[in-house]
Amino acid sequence: LQTRLQAGQGYGNTLNCVLTVYRNESVAGFFKGMSFPLASIAVYSSVVFGVFSNTQRLLSQLRHGDPSHTPALTDVALASMVAGFVSVGIGTPVDLVKIRLQMQTQPYIEANIKVKPTVPGFRVYRGPIHCFRTVLQKEGIAGIYRGAGAMLLRDVPGYCLYFIPYTVFCGWITPDGCISPNPSSVWLAGGVAGAISWGTATPMDVVKSRLQADGVYLNKYKGTLDCILQSYQNEGLKVFFRGITVNAVRGFPTSSAMFLGYELSLKAMKRDQTETNP
Repeated sequence: LQTRLQAGQGYGNTLNCVLTVYRNESVAGFFKGMSFPLASIAVYSSVVFGVFSNTQRLLSQLRHGDPSHTPALTDVALASMVAGFVSVGIGTPVDLVKIRLQMQTQPYIEANIKVKPTVPGFRVYRGPIHCFRTVLQKEGIAGIYRGAGAMLLRDVPGYCLYFIPYTVFCGWITPDGCISPNPSSVWLAGGVAGAISWGTATPMDVVKSRLQADGVYLNKYKGTLDCILQSYQNEGLKVFFRGITVNAVRGFPTSSAMFLGYELSLKAMKRDQTETNP
C-alpha cells in the first residue's frame, strides 16, 4: 500500500488503495515483491543493529575506557547515523526490486518523455531474481542503487529518530533500579520509536519510492532534486506525505518486534557468556 500510494496513480486515500488493489489483483496483490525483502530482512536487521551496537561500544571505549558504559545521547545519535549510512548499501537494491515488482502493472501519467516499448499493465519482471538481473544488465550498478541518495537522506536522520526515541522512552518507562528494560517497556518504546521514525521519514520515502519505481516504463526523473521539484510542481506539498498513515501504523508493530527480538537476543547471549565464563 505504501508504495502504491507514494509512486502510483489513481489512489485517493489508503482505503481506496486497499479496495482498488483487492478488486484488481485480489489478495495476492498485497504480497507482491515480498519474497526478496523477506529473504534479506534477517541480514539487513542484523547489520543495522550490529553496526549501531558496536559503534556505541566503540564510542564508550574511546570516551570512558569501558565499552559497557551507558552511552550519552550524542553517542546514540552518532551510532544511529553510522547505522543509517551502512543500511543504504544493503537496503537500496532490496527496496528497488520490491518496488519494481509492486509497480510493474501500475498505470502511469505520460510526460514529455519517450516511453519504453514495454506495454503498461503487463508484467516486466518474472520475479525478484529476474528483476535484479534485468536491472543490472540494462542499467548497471547505478541502476541497482537508483534512489540511494534519497534513501541516505531518509535513513541517516530516520535512524536517529529511531534509536534516540527508543533510548529515551526506555529510560522513562523502566523502573528505577532495573539494570535493563523489561519486555513490555521494550515493546512499547520500540513501537513509539518506529511510528515516530517512519512518520517523519515519509517525505524522503516518497521521493525514494518514486525514483525506484521510475524506469519500469518511463524515465521521468534525473535525480533526487529533480524528483522533488517535479513532484512538488505537479502535485503540491501534500505529495510528500502520501502513505504517512500506513508508514506510522506499520512502524509500530514492526519496530516493537524488532527491538524486542534485539533486546531478548542480547540478554540470552550475555547469559550464555556468564554461564560459560563464571
